[in-house]
Amino acid sequence: MISDKTTIFDVIIIGSGPAGFTAGIYTIRAGLKTLIIAGIKWGGQLMNTTEVENYPGFPEGIQGPLLMENMRKQVERLGVEIVNSNFTHGDFSSYPFVIQTEDKKYQGKAVILATGADSIWLDVPGEKKLRGKGVSVCATCDGFFFRDKDVIVVGGGDSAMEEAQFIAKFAKTVTIVHRKGSFRASKAMQNKVFSNPKIKVIWNSQLVRYIGEDKLTSVVLKDLKSGKEEERKIDGVFVAIGHKPNTQKFQGIETDAKGYAKKISNFQFPISGFKWLKEEKGDWRQIALTYPSLTSVEGVFTAGDVHDFRYRQAVTAAGFGCMAALDVQRWLTRG
Repeated sequence: MISDKTTIFDVIIIGSGPAGFTAGIYTIRAGLKTLIIAGIKWGGQLMNTTEVENYPGFPEGIQGPLLMENMRKQVERLGVEIVNSNFTHGDFSSYPFVIQTEDKKYQGKAVILATGADSIWLDVPGEKKLRGKGVSVCATCDGFFFRDKDVIVVGGGDSAMEEAQFIAKFAKTVTIVHRKGSFRASKAMQNKVFSNPKIKVIWNSQLVRYIGEDKLTSVVLKDLKSGKEEERKIDGVFVAIGHKPNTQKFQGIETDAKGYAKKISNFQFPISGFKWLKEEKGDWRQIALTYPSLTSVEGVFTAGDVHDFRYRQAVTAAGFGCMAALDVQRWLTRG
């Protein structure tokens, strides 16, 4: 049964990070009845960070959880309904769409997917305790705090190379720890790393433990060939082994090879099932320009890190949330 049969939301937003909350601000101000499925652990990745200095409007910086609490208060004040339940299933084959949480079902004329992407951590002893206290997954966010410090970057792909180069602008030394004897990153990225005098590499090694109480003081590295473990003093560690977009529960929504939600501009046209596509003026290129955040299902849009594998910043997620909300408004009021 559908909970509260009399209520059909104009838009249901799944996710409560900067993308989801920003989308909610714009949809409610457009006069659209809006529901946010926030999740039990609401707020996104910023709830696990400490100082945020790269979000505009806070000259002294702001704590990540406080930033998200402020966003939530803003959408609540504007009249957005929020439920702290986890999304479990979405039926995008019927209309209005049926969105299932752990305890209820909701109906919506449009849906915005803003579930983000989770950083892949090493999951070794000490990591959870020291996240935000010397252990990070975002050089752009936290690299500035390691000026003239010794840091480690864990990984061997393009992301790790980018992180190492960025941190090298601030740090005294950067050591890349990689579990294999060669990088999988592009040759061009490797050349940049190898030519940087600040960056060194430890091959065939794995970080197996973090050490520290209030902050990181050292790590234990294991040589995968000899099996020998060695403690190494270090000021910071940046884990760059990838991200996992939260799209697993979105049945019927097309994703790319890495699991990120695909937007309309990523498709080959025409798309079967787009009943309204023939009714729109202009060709498919114009449709893509009109609704750039649209997914493979008409009426379902995407915002933030759930589709953005390139930037992954709070401010860009918020921008994508704004874009998706404006696309939803245009789609719901189309002639």
